Amino acid sequence: MEPFSIVLIILSYFSLLILISTLISKKDEGNDAFFKANKNSPWYLVAFGMIGASLSGVTFISVPGKVEASQFVYFQLVLGYIVGYFVIGTVLLPLYYRLNLTSIYTYLGDRFGKNAYKTGAWFFIISRTVGSNLRLMLVADVLQTLVFDKLNVPYWITVSVTILLIWVYTNKSGIKTIIWTDTLQTLFMLIAVVFCIVTVSQDLGLNIANISGFIAESDFSTTFFFDDMSSPNYFWKQFLSGAFIAIVMTGLDQDMMQKNLTCRSLKDAQKNMFWFTIVLTFVNFLFLVMGLLFTEYALKFNINAHKDQLFPILANEYLGVGVAFFFILGLIAAAYSSADSALTSLTTSFSIDILEIEKKYDSVKQVIIRKQIHKMFVAVSVIVILCFKYFVEDASIIDKVLKFAGFTYGPLLGLYSFGLFTKWKVKDKWVPIVAIFSVISSVVLNLNSKAWFGFEFGFEILIVNGLFTFIGLMLIRRR
Repeated sequence: MEPFSIVLIILSYFSLLILISTLISKKDEGNDAFFKANKNSPWYLVAFGMIGASLSGVTFISVPGKVEASQFVYFQLVLGYIVGYFVIGTVLLPLYYRLNLTSIYTYLGDRFGKNAYKTGAWFFIISRTVGSNLRLMLVADVLQTLVFDKLNVPYWITVSVTILLIWVYTNKSGIKTIIWTDTLQTLFMLIAVVFCIVTVSQDLGLNIANISGFIAESDFSTTFFFDDMSSPNYFWKQFLSGAFIAIVMTGLDQDMMQKNLTCRSLKDAQKNMFWFTIVLTFVNFLFLVMGLLFTEYALKFNINAHKDQLFPILANEYLGVGVAFFFILGLIAAAYSSADSALTSLTTSFSIDILEIEKKYDSVKQVIIRKQIHKMFVAVSVIVILCFKYFVEDASIIDKVLKFAGFTYGPLLGLYSFGLFTKWKVKDKWVPIVAIFSVISSVVLNLNSKAWFGFEFGFEILIVNGLFTFIGLMLIRRR
């Protein structure tokens, strides 16, 4: 597609989101709407919108790109997600609704003390700031290559304008707006995936009758790996990692839980989580199928397209205007449904947990401060993306995001596990030191485990990190 055509798609897309935001926030710009959507969101809209927020641009590009090297190993992780979401629905959601929380980290303050509370909030803020902006950077890189380099637009302008547009439609009503815009963005993304699968299947001479057999016989559809326990692809490593990643990156993550906490009741929130789990599992499988078909197509026609470049190259150079259009539409839908909620949740956590605006200021002042914090995170996002772009070596984005989460979400896993499954109190002032030491220990272990033990850690480093935190909390428990 021509660069100006893609720019037109992007502008039309954002115009639609801004229109929705204007209609929704016209009557309500208060913090109850921004933080909790007045606790009046239909559960089915929350469930559908959470799919797009969970997948993001990382899934849209990196998961299909990993099939050539890793087959369907990613689906082992997805199966673990099911267990994690069950724990969220049956353990964490009842806790959050019983305490009537705005920020889920308030629980840590009630259970342990102020230092634990601040530690949990800061680890989320750091984790989500880096993770969400890595996801957005992937999309910015693709759009820069396809469009803005050809128009001589510098990368920093691409990033700045993108995040500014997200701020425009989330500024007034925050999560209340996002519940609706994420639903629309998820729909666009799923339409794009289905259209791409149908098109490339036809080009490979496949139809409904023979596509399942083609996938089953392909060398790229191997899903379960039980042979080598030391391999990062070993089934139980992936499965257990998936369960814990789901718990920490959804259940202990303000971004994802903030949507759940906008439902009208606990029962609605649990229905949301149940259907979200089913649909998300199916959608992840579709992404892997798309990756397999794209890989087979590239090999058949001897096209040099691999990893994160597989989807962009095939969509924009080989599969026609229709696929190119839906690639752009699906990409921006996947990316911005994750980025907008991250910007809102970071604003929420910093306002509620760090500045404690609900305790210190009247309602008018709270809104003023919240809007300033929202702008601050716009600037932070731009800075983080540019730093990663120019100072961090390139690698598969999905590995960066999930590996980083293993180090920064681990202390949250340890804190919540200790709080839920023991009755001990701790010496609150030592909690930040325990959390930081756990991260450092996990990094050292991850870097040296192969040399020391002949064992290479994958995403399960998250579990080890949480265990270090749990043990550290036992050592500082009060008698």
